[in-house]
Amino acid sequence: MAKVEIYTKNYCPYCVRAKQVLTSKGVVFQEYPIDLQPELRDLMIQRANGGYTVPQIFINERHIGGCDDMLALDARGQLDELLAAQA
Repeated sequence: MAKVEIYTKNYCPYCVRAKQVLTSKGVVFQEYPIDLQPELRDLMIQRANGGYTVPQIFINERHIGGCDDMLALDARGQLDELLAAQA
C-alpha cells in the first residue's frame, strides 16, 4: 500500500472530503493538521512547490495537489493505481 500524507485544517470542507475518499478506499494516511501544528505549514508549502491551500496530498512522496486534483485522478481511474503502489 502507498504511503499517503495529507496536510489539513479542521474546518476545511475539502480536507474532510479528501479524507472521506481516502478512507472509503481503505487507505491509512498520515494527517498533518497545520491549524494545530502551524510549524508544519512552511514544510507543506515547500513540499507542495508553493501550494499554500489545504489539503495538500502526497502519495509515495509525490505531490498530487489538493482535493479536486485527487478527485480528477480518481475520475480518470489513476488514483487507485497510485494508491496500490508500494512506498
